Amino acid sequence: MRASQQTIFYSVTISFSLRFLKGQLGRLEEHGWRVLVSAGEDPTTPGELEAFARQEKALAIRVPMHREISPRADLVSLARLFLTYRKARPTVINVGTPKAGLLGGLAGVAARVPIRIYTLHGLRLETATGAKRQLLTAMERLAMACAHRVVCVSPSLRERVHELGLAPASKTVVLGAGSVNGVPLPDPAATLGASAELRRTLPLPEGTPVVGFVGRFTRDKGIAELMAAYRQVRSQFPATRLLLVGDYEAGDPVPADIRKAIESDPSVIHVGFVPDVTPYYPLMSVLALPTYREGLGLVALEAAAAGVPAVTTDATGARDAVQEGVTGWRVPVGDSGALARALLEALTQPEVARARGAAGYRRVREEFAPEVVQQHWKTYYQELLAARGPGRGQAVKRPAARSTSPALLGVPLALLAGLLYVKQRRKECPLARPARRCSGFGASNESTRRGEVNDA
Repeated sequence: MRASQQTIFYSVTISFSLRFLKGQLGRLEEHGWRVLVSAGEDPTTPGELEAFARQEKALAIRVPMHREISPRADLVSLARLFLTYRKARPTVINVGTPKAGLLGGLAGVAARVPIRIYTLHGLRLETATGAKRQLLTAMERLAMACAHRVVCVSPSLRERVHELGLAPASKTVVLGAGSVNGVPLPDPAATLGASAELRRTLPLPEGTPVVGFVGRFTRDKGIAELMAAYRQVRSQFPATRLLLVGDYEAGDPVPADIRKAIESDPSVIHVGFVPDVTPYYPLMSVLALPTYREGLGLVALEAAAAGVPAVTTDATGARDAVQEGVTGWRVPVGDSGALARALLEALTQPEVARARGAAGYRRVREEFAPEVVQQHWKTYYQELLAARGPGRGQAVKRPAARSTSPALLGVPLALLAGLLYVKQRRKECPLARPARRCSGFGASNESTRRGEVNDA
């Protein structure tokens, strides 16, 4: 590593989330950064972390994490991150997703990382209640306290952070119009054949009015309101079909009667989870996203990139993705009647829908193209480095806050986690079997240099 080369370390909870960073790490590497990335493995896509790192020319570090709260496992993950940061000595860490945001932030404080960024993708606490909401609120406050800057992926998400008193305004920022990595513009020539084949096999004959939905099947996504609105649309426009791309999740299940309605209605086409949604958007007349909360309504922007208008809600994050009367329609959260009326307007006034779809495409191209968003990130990192100056220490002066300094929690938590980590490693590499090698970060071997896994 060159003496002048800066190191940046990205951490997310599971490897699936790395898909939202495609191209960004490679761009930084091309501009002289040394790039590292850590994540836990998604059991449905083994090897995804290593493949992503090779593609981005980054070094991969596997740090297992549980998406849900698991105190013992979380402490071990905290220790792994702490030791990894201590050995890597990054100038900047960028932690994202709730679990990695908290654990990575604490580990960064304990390891004295000079510049700590928390990328906020959304607030799960918005739709939580009772003790769970209190816990999630406390976790978010601590994660933001550990960071020097909180980068919110949309303006309304930043506003919500301030409304809830999670972080001071001086600590939060939105880069450009928002988004963590932008929305790729599809190549029509590449998707034309795939879309035509899907239209034939589903089947969805040319000219069929189609309401589309892309995402997780949960209460928070407004699936119940979507089905209620779809029934109203069908009663006035019987030729309409509902195309559902995504699948059920156990964490926030939809009501049993809604699931039964989806599975029993022959006009509802449910294709399940698909790794690439791009060829499905051209099949839609309009996208419906009746969500209760978002970080940024990414699927609405993906639809716009395909020239498809969207109907979404005024929820946090969702309202930033659709400009009312320009790129689509916005309706109140939980209002199935308003949702039905907007969908009917899109289906019965195709010229209006086409105009809003075209406006959405232009907006994505100008404000959310990956190269635009990635340039915002590159510039921001340079600004933080300049603010830090040539010496050691923090990147920026920490804004005054009423909360306890995270260092008071980060160091003892890291020490406790370290004890559990050592105990776990002794089980994995018992002294009775000295021939077995337990590699740590910095192992000097060819697979490490190629960006393959190193279990630190």
